[in-house]
Amino acid sequence: MEKLTVREFDPQGKRVLMRVDFNVPIEDGKVKDDSRIRASLPTIRYLLDHGASVVLMSHLGRPKGKVVESFRLRPVAQWLSALLRMPVPITGDPLGVGTRDAVARLKPGQVMMLENLRFHPEEEANEDGYAKTLASYGDVYVNDAFGTAHRAHASTVGVTRYLPAYAGLLMEAEINALSNLLEQVKRPFAAVIGGAKVSGKIGVLNHLMDKVDTFVVGGGMANTFLVAKGHTVGKSLLERELVEQARQILDKAEKSGVQFILPTDVVVAKEVTRGAEHKVVPVTKIPNSWSAVDIGPASTEAFKAALDPAQTVFWNGPLGVFEVPTFGDGTRAIARHLADKAENGTTVVIGGGDSVAAVEELGLTGKMTHISTGGGASLEFMEGRTLPGISVLSDRPVEPASQAPVVARVVEERPAAAKAQAAKRPTPTKKPTPTKKPVSKKPTPTKKPTPTKKTVAKKPVAKKPTAKKPTAKKPTAKKMAPTKKSVPAKKAPPKKPAPATKATGAKKAVAKKPVARKPAAKRPAVKKAQARKSVPARKPVAKKRVARKPAVTKPTAKKAVSAKKPAARKMAARKR
Repeated sequence: MEKLTVREFDPQGKRVLMRVDFNVPIEDGKVKDDSRIRASLPTIRYLLDHGASVVLMSHLGRPKGKVVESFRLRPVAQWLSALLRMPVPITGDPLGVGTRDAVARLKPGQVMMLENLRFHPEEEANEDGYAKTLASYGDVYVNDAFGTAHRAHASTVGVTRYLPAYAGLLMEAEINALSNLLEQVKRPFAAVIGGAKVSGKIGVLNHLMDKVDTFVVGGGMANTFLVAKGHTVGKSLLERELVEQARQILDKAEKSGVQFILPTDVVVAKEVTRGAEHKVVPVTKIPNSWSAVDIGPASTEAFKAALDPAQTVFWNGPLGVFEVPTFGDGTRAIARHLADKAENGTTVVIGGGDSVAAVEELGLTGKMTHISTGGGASLEFMEGRTLPGISVLSDRPVEPASQAPVVARVVEERPAAAKAQAAKRPTPTKKPTPTKKPVSKKPTPTKKPTPTKKTVAKKPVAKKPTAKKPTAKKPTAKKMAPTKKSVPAKKAPPKKPAPATKATGAKKAVAKKPVARKPAAKRPAVKKAQARKSVPARKPVAKKRVARKPAVTKPTAKKAVSAKKPAARKMAARKR
């Protein structure tokens, strides 16, 4: 649906001016058929439940701009009050100070009704001042009166110049159901057209000619087509001036391949009244002084057979003088047949006052797919006309719908417009390069410990012995410490902490030995030093320090030799 509905705005705290179609039959001050009242209940309850106050307005009958007591809406307000289970006050006049005060006192969750709009001629004339006064009663306008949507009145068109206008839930259902018949119909599609006069149905017949597969025509309007086919109809209702148009429609249906089913027998009566004499005769033998008042039994069976294959049926108008119970057998039979089809999955839409009354009378309302509340409005809609009461409602925004295909086109044009852009697509594949960077960073910390090993290995080997060279000159015990450090220097390249622990242990051992026996501790220490010094002096020169530390090893060797000479002299002196 292209129109905004009550679901598209927030009713909370708003006063809603709502047009309804409560033009219902009233007898003895009581509502005889409340189908139209019940049809608007969903919208009224929706607004009340969402925190709105509701001002209802409707017409009743045709008072022609004057106050007619029999057309007052008080019985309707009382009936509605019983259905809603809440008071529904009604004003004495659509205009006036009292009406304005009553509207001003209305609180959220409350509902009231204006008196018959057509008591003022300005309603049907769509007078601007009248429409402006009505609009002052609300903040938002909602039209739920599909039955009057084909009328350009002040309450259906004029008020929309002053208030934002939305469709009610009933209006939405009507538009969707009838639109599907014209746009998304399931075939075969059959249309049952009845009623008194053909003048109001010619437009529907012509518009549906290229949409339906079968026409089933009965009621008083069938007489005009029977005459067009060369039959006589006695005193039956006949629009003789339209016989030629009826003949053209028959010819058009034949050329289009559309079945056009007419009655083959009819019920005729001397008077169209209750208790009148009546009988069934073929359409070829209607007496001159009798009137056709209903389809006959053979026609009823023929109509059912024609409707059996249909998957969609639209029915507007009774097939006889349904107001007289004796002359409504054909209408009731077709109503039951369509109800059975609807229960079996056929889409059945009922439109028109008397055909709806037949369905209501038989209790078949719940079985039909949709029952329209608009007689003339549904016919004009099916004719393809623009209904003024619908056209003035707020349109649904089309921007989201128009943007979606644009995006789709852009997506479609990209691969077709330039394949060169496919070459550009590798550029986003370069994005994984930053993922490689953190990967390259991860090994770098693993490489950092390796240089630390090299630097640590170089520093203790080269610098520590040089730092301890002057300390080695003073006491022999201190010289032993560097000599012992050179011994673990062989094992230092693979594991550095090992020489450190050994060196500390060597110092503790040297400290204990000279305390007990100084000469004894010195002799084996010299021998060990001689053995250990000679070994490391050769191995690092041959393996690792051939180029870098020949000078370092040589002075250490000299120092060792120099250390040996005084020791040898002392030993020789003692021997002497």
